[in-house]
Amino acid sequence: MQKKTSPKTSPSSSKDEALAPYRKDGTDQPLTTNMGLKVNDTNNSLKAGIRGGTLLEDFLLREKINHFDHERIPERIVHARGSAAHGVFELYEAIPEFTKAGIFNDTSRKTPVFTRFSTVAGSKGSTDLARDVHGFAVKFYTEEGVWDLVGNNMPIFFIQDAMKFPDLIHSVKPEPDREIPQAASAHDTFYDFVSLSPETLHNHIWVMSDRGIPRSLRMMEGFGIHTFRLINAEGVAHFVRFHWKPKLGVRSVTWDEAVKISGADSDFHRRDLWDAIEAGQYPEWELGLQIIPEEDEHNFPFDLLDATKLIPEEMVPVKIVGKMTLNRNPDNFFAETEQVAYLPTHMVPGIDFSNDPLLQGRLFSYRDTQLSRLGSVNFEQLPINQSISAVHNNQRDGHMQMQIPKGKTAYFPNTLGGGCPFLTSIADGAFESFTERVDGEKIRARSESFVDYYSQPALFYRSLTKWEQAHTADAYTFELGKVNYPHIQLRMLYHINQIDENLAQKVAEGLGLEVPGSIDEPVNQAIGPDDDVEKMQPPKKEVYLEKSPALSETFIKTSTIATRQIAVLAADGFDAETFTAMNDALQAENAMVKIVAPHGGTIRCSKGDEHKVFAAIMTTESVLFDAIYVPGGQPSLDALLKKAKFKKFVNEAFMHCKAIAVDGEGVQLLDATHVGDHKDDKAVFVDGKPKEFIKAIAQHRNYDRMEVAKMIPA
Repeated sequence: MQKKTSPKTSPSSSKDEALAPYRKDGTDQPLTTNMGLKVNDTNNSLKAGIRGGTLLEDFLLREKINHFDHERIPERIVHARGSAAHGVFELYEAIPEFTKAGIFNDTSRKTPVFTRFSTVAGSKGSTDLARDVHGFAVKFYTEEGVWDLVGNNMPIFFIQDAMKFPDLIHSVKPEPDREIPQAASAHDTFYDFVSLSPETLHNHIWVMSDRGIPRSLRMMEGFGIHTFRLINAEGVAHFVRFHWKPKLGVRSVTWDEAVKISGADSDFHRRDLWDAIEAGQYPEWELGLQIIPEEDEHNFPFDLLDATKLIPEEMVPVKIVGKMTLNRNPDNFFAETEQVAYLPTHMVPGIDFSNDPLLQGRLFSYRDTQLSRLGSVNFEQLPINQSISAVHNNQRDGHMQMQIPKGKTAYFPNTLGGGCPFLTSIADGAFESFTERVDGEKIRARSESFVDYYSQPALFYRSLTKWEQAHTADAYTFELGKVNYPHIQLRMLYHINQIDENLAQKVAEGLGLEVPGSIDEPVNQAIGPDDDVEKMQPPKKEVYLEKSPALSETFIKTSTIATRQIAVLAADGFDAETFTAMNDALQAENAMVKIVAPHGGTIRCSKGDEHKVFAAIMTTESVLFDAIYVPGGQPSLDALLKKAKFKKFVNEAFMHCKAIAVDGEGVQLLDATHVGDHKDDKAVFVDGKPKEFIKAIAQHRNYDRMEVAKMIPA
């Protein structure tokens, strides 16, 4: 008698339903080889008998293992650790008087972009929270071709000439004899280089400031660094520098937080960017231009072609012209974020280069780098790198050719191909290099106009708030404290003293050294043997501007707390009424409210309702949150007070100058911590006060408490 079976579709259909959300197209996806051959077993190799040897004919095994063996490509030498997202750029107003570039003249366009953020010094597997320059590269897929604006979160660079770039990177990378330290500049070889190359000092003080450890990739500025040119339809050129201004403001973490975040979540920035976009909280930046007429090139107390100098906004205001919104995460990290290739030579009509020697070197270097990484002259055919405008040329074949070019001819001029592809006139949109007279002696040297190394670092330091200056002094002290050679420390102290005497004194005290009044060797050794050594030494700093407020993190004002992470410390029995009021107020501002409890799963409020726990207290840290709220409810407080880490959580948030709010019995947790003695703090709210709490979060930190916070044990 045949046994009855249930319908064939029952078990598989329930499995299909469970997997459906993970299938982006919602269709069946049978496992196949790279040639589309369906596979029925990917767990076992083909053998000669159940315990016999594997057979050479097992092409399924060969394909799978072979592909795995070749999955990795060389990581970027610099900017290896990166995160990226898709988005759009929209123009606010056309500027035909400055440029004929279509992206700056058509306000109806929504230009697709792919933006990659990165650290510089560390390898692909290093922490997001290393103190470092951060890359900020934007690929614009314009109708005229691809334009890559390849910059950083700082408006200047370490060096003035690309010839020194290998030396800079070799010095900051792990020391080659022991491959230590990873993703850190606090070591001997880097400071040996910096102390002998004072052109680095301006970018270096930016890295030592809070700009070197941003709170989020969404909360940092971006800069094109170099002076470029804009060219209008009449052929008139203007110099330009590019700025990205984040709508969320510029925010950082403290060094103590950075160290702890690296241990608690080394993917902190990558996760933050991904989660914000998935939650529909799309990060936005406005694009600003500093535009300078060509005839004003020499009207500044510094050289516009010097990439180690910025143009203060008080001298040339930033003209906001458009907005970038990142609204889609990559579908595949390797195919997009890892294979994207940014080249400064990817340019469009209406934008051109200047004679900046660092930029000129980058124009050569980037293509060479991508050929090494991606292994083929055809890397621009990869989907993430492809232009949205039609591509027609006579370039053929090569490793990994992904197109199938048609036709008989692959040369120009021709008649057999009908003269195609044909040349386009400049009037019809072809790229045109700016016509300028170039003459002079062929010489390997540095312009004397580049030699002022102290004035702008001094301007930057003077422009910082008191607390930013304190953090900068602490950063110098920490970094130089890791240097094992006193002569390098003394050389650095000499340079810092030329920037600011008070800064140098603070650092010297931390190192237990005296600030040297002079050094016995030339200050600038980054010169050639035929240079006039005396001529190439830096002059004393010049004060041509007392302060530039735009250089401080506090310059870009924002009242939003969107995507800010708020930890709610609670346990069973927490007060439902006060929690609901605070939760509703925070979520109305698009903050991310997350319950941290004694255990995972769920907890019940005073009304008996279940609430999902984001994290158990032992699995998270206060440094991952921007503010803390403690609702009332005696049973809840009794449970919180039994675990010491809740007290540590509050103490640490207070030490990092964050906003804290409590309701009702929640004050008992404050009284059990160091915060209990400072409840008069303007960012500690004993009776909840949602509106005031929200304003305090938007301010990021209450730095008035900084001196008090220093007294609290970490």
